[in-house]
Amino acid sequence: MTEAAEAVAAPDNRARAPKPAHVPDELVRDVDMYSLDGIEKGYHEAWAELQAGDTKDLIWTPLTGGHWIAMNGPMIREIYENPDRFSSEVIFLPKEAGEKYAMVPTRMDPPEHTPYRKLLDTTLNPKRIREREEMVRKSAIRLIEDIAKKGHCDFAKEYAKVFPVHVFMAIADLPVSDAVKLGEFADDMTRPRGDTPEEMAECLDKANQGFFRYAEPIIDARKGGTGTDIITTLVNGTINGEPMEREKELGLISLLLLGGLDTVVNFLGFMMLYLARNPEKVAEIRDDELKLRRGVEELFRRFPVVSEARMVAKDQTFHGVELKKGDMILLPTVLHGLDKNANPDPFNLDWERNGPVHTTFGYGPHRCVGLHLARMEATVTLQEWIKRIPEFGLAKDANPSFQSGIIAAVDDIPLVWPTK
Repeated sequence: MTEAAEAVAAPDNRARAPKPAHVPDELVRDVDMYSLDGIEKGYHEAWAELQAGDTKDLIWTPLTGGHWIAMNGPMIREIYENPDRFSSEVIFLPKEAGEKYAMVPTRMDPPEHTPYRKLLDTTLNPKRIREREEMVRKSAIRLIEDIAKKGHCDFAKEYAKVFPVHVFMAIADLPVSDAVKLGEFADDMTRPRGDTPEEMAECLDKANQGFFRYAEPIIDARKGGTGTDIITTLVNGTINGEPMEREKELGLISLLLLGGLDTVVNFLGFMMLYLARNPEKVAEIRDDELKLRRGVEELFRRFPVVSEARMVAKDQTFHGVELKKGDMILLPTVLHGLDKNANPDPFNLDWERNGPVHTTFGYGPHRCVGLHLARMEATVTLQEWIKRIPEFGLAKDANPSFQSGIIAAVDDIPLVWPTK
C-alpha cells in the first residue's frame, strides 16, 4: 500500500466530545482548528474552503473539546462587540486549556477589564509608537541589508522570526537571547501539543507558568524603577489608583511577552509569501509610497492569523440557534477578512480597496492593543525591503508549511532575487 493510501485508510482516533442535546444534527461538522483539512494548500485557503458552499453561519464541531464556530464576518464582529453575551473569561480552545490561561486583561470582561486596558494603552498608543519609529526602522535596515547581499533567504527564519522579536525585546529592555525560550512558550500556548483536551491543557498550563516564572524576577527588579521601557512603565502603574495585585502583574507582563513574540512574526510570513508569488503586486507599490502606506490595512485584512474564542455568558437564542451558558464559540478572524459579502473578491490584494473590512485585530473592548506597533512594523518592512530588494520571488523548490491554531503560522519561505 502506498503512503497516500495508508494515510487515507488510517483510522481517525481524534478525541470527540459528545454532542449536547441542544445542538441540531444539521449544524455538526468535523473541524479541527489545530489541524485544518486542506491546510497543505494554505491556512487562509483551508478556512475559506470550509466557509464555501452551503455551510451554515454557525456550526458545531465535536473536535477540540466540542465548540461552536462563527462562519461569517458580521457574526464574528457581533460576538466580539457584545461581552455581556459572549465572555472573555475563557478565550482559548479546547476549553480545558483555556481555563488554564491566566493572562490579563484578555480574560477579563468590562468593567474589570477597563483600567488594565487603559494602563496598556499608555505604553502602546500611537504617540509612543511613533517615538520608537527610528529604532524600528534601523532594526529593519540592518537586517535587510545583510540579507540583500546574498540573493536569497528563508524569509520566515531570517527576517519574520527576527525583526519583530528584536523590536519587542528592545521595547521591553530584555536580552534578545531570551527570545528563543519565550518563543517556545508562545508556541505551546497558541498551538498546544496533545491528543486530548486534557493533554493540551497541560501543555498550555506549563507554558503559561513558564512565562510567569520568567516575568517574576523582572517585575521585582523594575518595581520602583524610572526606566522608559514598557515593563517598567506597566509594573509601576496603578489600577483604579492602587498597585496591581501580584497575580495580575504576572498576567499582564506575560501577556505582553506572548503578544510580542508570535502574531506579527507569522503575519509577516504570510504577507511576504503572497508578495513573492505575486510580483505584480510589488510592482504597484515600488514607486508609490502613498499607495504602500495606505495599502497596509489591506494586508491585515487579507492575512489574519488569530482564531480565539468566547464563552457564552448566558442561555440565549443567537441567530436562531440555541446556545447554553458555558458553550464555547471560535472566532476565526480569517473568515471576516475573506468574507466575500464584506470584501468583494477577497483573495485579491487590492492596494486601493476602499475601507477593507476585517477583525484581524479583534473588535470591541479587547481590540488588540499592539495594533499600532504591528502596522508600523509591516509598513517599515515593506518600505525598507523594496528599497533594497525591489524584485524578488519564491524559489522554484519552495514548499511552505502551514500550521493552524490560536495563532496560525507559516514556515519555509525561500525567497530569491538578482544581485548586482
